[in-house]
Amino acid sequence: MERLAAADVSARHPKGLTAEAWRLADRFGWAKTYDAEYLALARLLRCRLRTTDAKLKRAAASVLNVIGPTDL
Repeated sequence: MERLAAADVSARHPKGLTAEAWRLADRFGWAKTYDAEYLALARLLRCRLRTTDAKLKRAAASVLNVIGPTDL
């Protein structure tokens, strides 16, 4: 938690975020874009996604680099 709190974090809303989230939600058969927003943001920013959600991690692994809390 200390490493995460010390991380350089800033708000982002890159162009195309909503469209990419909808595309990913459709790809994975998700009725909502909530989880897809995280995937889309990581893809557009070309960064890794950190999650403790096993379902999201399995799906995301096919489209980007995903790390769990023990991978930091």
